[in-house]
This record gives sequence, C-alpha cells and structure tokens, in this order.
Amino acid sequence: MSEPRLVKKYKEEIVPALMEKFNYSSVMQVPKMEKISINKGIGDAVSDKKLMDAGLEEMTMITGQKAVATVAKKAVSNFKLREGMPIGAKVTLRGKKMYEFMDRLMSVSLPRVRDFQGINPKSFDGRGNYTLGIKEQIIFPEISIDQVNRISGMDITFVTSATTDEEGFELLRAFGMPFKNN
Repeated sequence: MSEPRLVKKYKEEIVPALMEKFNYSSVMQVPKMEKISINKGIGDAVSDKKLMDAGLEEMTMITGQKAVATVAKKAVSNFKLREGMPIGAKVTLRGKKMYEFMDRLMSVSLPRVRDFQGINPKSFDGRGNYTLGIKEQIIFPEISIDQVNRISGMDITFVTSATTDEEGFELLRAFGMPFKNN
C-alpha cells in the first residue's frame, strides 16, 4: 500500500514551507489535517424513508466509508418530527481515506461546480477549521446523475490542528485548496 499523494506533499513541501513562514521551533508545531467530517441533512426523510437510504448510499459512495444516520434529538410537532427519527447522514474520514477524499475533492469534484471561481476563504471558525458547503452531490464523479432522485447538498468540515485561522488557511492552501483571490 503506497501512501496518498497529499501525505508525501505534506511531508516534503508543506512542513518546511510552514515552518519557515510561521517560525516554528519544532516540526511538531506545524499544523496538520486531523479529520474531514461530512454531514448531510435529509429533512424530507421524515415522510419518505427511501430518501434516507438513498442519502446514506450516496454518502458511502462519495467517501468510500460507510455513512451513519443521524437522529433527531428533540421532537418538533410542526415538522412532524419525533425524537430518534433519522434526519441526516454523516461520515468522519481520518488517515489515508481522508487524504484520498481531499485529493479527489480538490482535483476532480470542485472543478465540476458550475461557474466555479474558487471557494470562499472566510468560512474558518476561529480555530483553524474550515467548513465548505456543497449545493449538489452530483459534482462527485461517483454519483451517476441518472440514479439521483433528488439533488441535495452537504457540509464538509476540514478539522486541522492549527490554532489560528491564518495557520489553517495556509495549511489548506498549501494542500491545493482552490481559494478565491480577494
């Protein structure tokens, strides 16, 4: 098993570049990717159980890892929602699968977005983590448009060990994340 392309890039190019830019005294201070969390809300699954199954299957195909259903924590009568009902799907990627997903996202999926000019660099949370919203799941090559019965989006969160947004931004940019130029 060979290591993913981005792991090699991180070790050989990104670590020395970030050490120089931020004047770290140790290699261990350089921020790194910890996990990628992908969430998808399937609110209409309350009335149609097939949507939930389709959503879980799509998430599993996109990530290469089995998706888990998320359930409602509270009952909301206006939405006909009871506690414990499945209303979404999530996947947390770490290690090799995380780097392979990140590589596919940046090199194949994001360029397939209509009128793509880059992603917004302002979606950091203050602690170096970045969240990206995707409107259509059909940008992923694993999804066949003929088998999709409803277009839905998802949130992808890149969790880093960076302590500031600037460090997180530089880490993701070094990996090749296509940020918009201001």
